Amino acid sequence: MMWAAMLQDPSRLNALDLVLGGSLSAQIVLGVTALFSLVSWLIIFWKLGQFRRVRRQGMAFVRSTERLHRLEDISRSVLRLPDSPYTRVFRNGITFFGELRPGAFREGAEGGQGLSEAQLHALRLVLEKGQAEERDQLAAGLAWLAIIAATAPLLGLLGTVIGVMNSFLGVAHSGSANIAAVAPGIAEALVTTVAGLAVAIPAVVAYNYFVSRLNAVSGELEGFASEFIGVLAREGRL
Repeated sequence: MMWAAMLQDPSRLNALDLVLGGSLSAQIVLGVTALFSLVSWLIIFWKLGQFRRVRRQGMAFVRSTERLHRLEDISRSVLRLPDSPYTRVFRNGITFFGELRPGAFREGAEGGQGLSEAQLHALRLVLEKGQAEERDQLAAGLAWLAIIAATAPLLGLLGTVIGVMNSFLGVAHSGSANIAAVAPGIAEALVTTVAGLAVAIPAVVAYNYFVSRLNAVSGELEGFASEFIGVLAREGRL
């Protein structure tokens, strides 16, 4: 067996031998860790593309509205943009306001009677609901990154503990406690810890980066919602 050959000639020992010639428990742990790594990188590339797309959409939204002051002009400009979190929140707000004040956006319509306190509160709730929905959509997959980041090191530690136990059991059965007999088993046990950390570190870095981007987008949406209310107030629609 490969393991017996390693014990006879420890100089042949390398990382690939530790993986291929390891115990069944170590190979199971390494297999699950490899699956975690695959899932983690799929999520990372997916979220990178998603947040880059949202950033471009946010820049396009700002460019299309920053020089406009009238709500009708802003609405026409936004409706020409592709679907995005920013346009969806705007459409939710403008649609609900149109239901509260039918005909408010007809050509030549005056400010007229403003919204009641209850109606204004309801409008804010609609905007907040839209923001929460967009945040939840952008947060999809981040929970799995957090789970993998927390679980992978523990899984590696489990493999290490099992490997050390098997190593000492082998020493007890063979009756030899020299370093050449113990070292291969300890090295095999540590491979799972290395694998767990190699999976967890990118997941932790990516998770924190995506959370920061998510918070930035949420802040932009909150600022836009406040500006939306401000535009309505400036035009005497509240």
